[in-house]
Amino acid sequence: MREAIGNTSPLLYLHRIGALRLLVGFFGKVWVPGAALAELEEGRLRGYDVPDGASLNWLALDLGAGELAAMALALERREHIVLLDDALARRTAQAAGLEVWGTLRVLLEAKSAGLTSRIEPFVDELAKAGLWLSDDLRRRVLALAGE
Repeated sequence: MREAIGNTSPLLYLHRIGALRLLVGFFGKVWVPGAALAELEEGRLRGYDVPDGASLNWLALDLGAGELAAMALALERREHIVLLDDALARRTAQAAGLEVWGTLRVLLEAKSAGLTSRIEPFVDELAKAGLWLSDDLRRRVLALAGE
């Protein structure tokens, strides 16, 4: 089973829409840089709804610092998928030849693999959770999902 390298935002948004479990359907383990875990913990301390990395036994924790560390790790482990939502981070990782999945790709792949029958509720929850989605992007993603 493939492994992934995750950053804060995909983990946060998938948690907020109740879809974090979908990652387990694709990846045996999700590596998370220590800086991303620290960002999640900081959010929890401030009272935000964030996942508890310590309770997710499929996360591999404390690997470095932030998006650059996630990309550096992915460069060392090219067979892994790197999970990033930030546009600049995604473009940088793709320019380096890395396979990048964002939160929306996770949802599309989950539907394709039969892990969920519909992604529209998740997409709607993403918008409520703070992930900015244009109407056009929402329509395109749902069309790709056949919804």
